[in-house]
Amino acid sequence: MTAQIALLPDGRLHLQHGPIDCLCRAWGAPEDVRAAYAQVAAAFPVVLPALCAELAALRAPLPALPPAGVVARAMHAACAPYADRFITPMAAVAGAVADHLLAAMTAGRRLARAYVNDGGDIAFHLAPGETLRCGLVSDLAAPALDGAFLLTADHPARGLATSGRACKGRGGRSFSFGIADAVSVLARDAARADAAATVIANAVDLPGHPAVIRRPARDIDPDSDLGARAVTWEVGALAPAEIDTALDAGQAVADALRAAGRIDGAVLVLRGRMRVRGLPLPALDAS
Repeated sequence: MTAQIALLPDGRLHLQHGPIDCLCRAWGAPEDVRAAYAQVAAAFPVVLPALCAELAALRAPLPALPPAGVVARAMHAACAPYADRFITPMAAVAGAVADHLLAAMTAGRRLARAYVNDGGDIAFHLAPGETLRCGLVSDLAAPALDGAFLLTADHPARGLATSGRACKGRGGRSFSFGIADAVSVLARDAARADAAATVIANAVDLPGHPAVIRRPARDIDPDSDLGARAVTWEVGALAPAEIDTALDAGQAVADALRAAGRIDGAVLVLRGRMRVRGLPLPALDAS
């Protein structure tokens, strides 16, 4: 298995190596964009081998000793604030990889805008006065645009991550203890956004509800870091009041993380109902 690197016709750079699948884009002078792509292409092939070398430690619940690798340390640091509950550094893997590759791409370059999208967890760079628009899709099984984030240079966030229930028929590559269709989080970097989105999505839940079917994570994916813990597999009919109850639980966690300075904002979606926390329009345009 070798890293695959390809420049797409639309100007994006595609990086794929095992489970890592990233789309990168940079805007700027042609020479800076070419150099940026060459830099990230050079940095990419060693990312997965370095993570695999420490995989046992990265799948272990926190608290644990920090790992050695650059990306692994970023994963551990992003998840460390949540060591009072079950979490492993793998909760931040996609965001940490995106941060690392964005840093490689932008180092020494004069770019107006740039991003690395690692399976929906995005690290982005914005020069003063620049903006990026990023769509919000809450259901991978029936993709539709539910809104759009307008990412601006004057906002402190540089990471956007989404978590939710990747259960029966819904696609996705991660599991959740909760029932949220999607929780999207803006934070200072993608690793922190990734970890926080996982925690908030886990909190959107109706414990013991008969319509929520759960299965041991290892029965779905034998390599899951969640082991025998039950993750959401299918969610049946829910009454409007039940949807609100689940969203209330997740919103309380999101508000606590905002108050603690761990995130800049969040959007929680369940069965077409949306809660927006800390993202004044036009940060989220639902039109």
